[in-house]
Amino acid sequence: MSATFVGMPAFPVAAHEAVADTTLRGNLRHATHTIRAKRAAAVAEVSDWAQLREAGRRIKDHTLRHLDRYLVQVEEAVTAAGGTVHWAADAEEANRIVTGLVKATGESEVVKVKSMATQEIGLNEALEAEGIRAYETDLAELIVQLGKDRPSHILVPAIHRNRAEIRDIFRSEMSRWGRPAPEGLTDAPAELAEAARLHLREKFLRAKVGISGANFVVAETGTLVVVESEGNGRMCLTLPETLISVVGIEKVVPTWRDLEVFLQTLPRSSTAERMNPYTSMWTGTRDEDGPSAFHLVLLDNGRTDTLADEVGRQALRCIRCSACLNVCPVYERAGGHAYGSVYPGPIGAILSPQLRGTASEIDASLPYASSLCGACYEVCPVAIDIPEVLVHLRERVAQGGEATRQGNKVVLKPARGHAAERAAMRAARWAFSRPGVLRGGQRLASLTRRLHPRTLPGPGRAWTGTRDLPPVPAEPFRDWWQRTPGGKEDAK
Repeated sequence: MSATFVGMPAFPVAAHEAVADTTLRGNLRHATHTIRAKRAAAVAEVSDWAQLREAGRRIKDHTLRHLDRYLVQVEEAVTAAGGTVHWAADAEEANRIVTGLVKATGESEVVKVKSMATQEIGLNEALEAEGIRAYETDLAELIVQLGKDRPSHILVPAIHRNRAEIRDIFRSEMSRWGRPAPEGLTDAPAELAEAARLHLREKFLRAKVGISGANFVVAETGTLVVVESEGNGRMCLTLPETLISVVGIEKVVPTWRDLEVFLQTLPRSSTAERMNPYTSMWTGTRDEDGPSAFHLVLLDNGRTDTLADEVGRQALRCIRCSACLNVCPVYERAGGHAYGSVYPGPIGAILSPQLRGTASEIDASLPYASSLCGACYEVCPVAIDIPEVLVHLRERVAQGGEATRQGNKVVLKPARGHAAERAAMRAARWAFSRPGVLRGGQRLASLTRRLHPRTLPGPGRAWTGTRDLPPVPAEPFRDWWQRTPGGKEDAK
């Protein structure tokens, strides 16, 4: 996976700075509370939501177990329909393939559908380095691009901006990228949307190359599917002469029938709509309609490594609905930028460390960016047990973080910064396996309880900075049990 955002510190540092921004917190609180309330109402309308959720989980798990077979089926179907399939092992290879395809057309600009896969690999930067300008056409992505910003939400990348900020960005930046903002532009939503429509329309009509991602790829026909709310995606997918789609290998579903499940759960979980306004599907090329050349870039970039982890692989079920972000108390206060990845929130906290590894300071901190309240699991439409994976990844970080293969064995490298934690766990294991030592330690703790501090020293201060240590009882449970009737009955 491409590098973390340049200059980003570990999550605790970034989050500490973010929570001090009252405007950011206000924007996030208003947006997430609004979205999750609407989602809850939309989901409550469906009497068989639990069954749909289970069906989605099973479809995804089945596909991941047989991904090798379905990927070959995708290649065969796309090729038979007139498209060309390219395989990219990592971000560098994917960027090289896409920039080469664009340069082969002789064009120096492209229009893009909102795509997290292309953000993941840093495609816009790779294109710019080759003299190719990429124009984002999703409204929120346009705001982020014009503002020289980074996405902070899976579904609403500009969730951290309010209307006044967006108006100022349009006024100052639109003219540098094309058609300027209308004179006297206000922060009224209708005016902002109209300004974006006029700005983008000339790019749609001029561009010869379009770049997209995909929400789903149907293996049996080689059909790609994009769901959206604005219609900009459809313009990108139908008007250019060349279409290049960069898609993670986990987006495959076996059959058209499987889409029935996800086209019900995805809109309700993401935008709280019964059905998304635009569902675009394309299969290869057709002489009389759409692009005359289609290229599908299948992206690995750490996904097969994630698939090898029996606990962590469930993160690959994700359909990018963002429901977990909207209920997460940590995301609501810290925002998406603190995660140092294009995948923020709870799903990013388990996906990014698996795709990128946990060698960097940012990625090693992400599994701890959670209260483990479980709200993310409750709303996930494909039943990803995010708390389970978070704990699993915390164990990986504490025990070694990076796995390396030595012969037929997988060995964890020694972890940095967790020596005290590992020593404490070894000491606890030793004491718990010796009843006499445990009892003596409990009695000593009770006798000295008045001397105990309320906060821990050193690294432990981070844990007790917002909470007191629990008080030690005046008498250990074992001693209390022995002198009460219950313990005396046991003695008989």
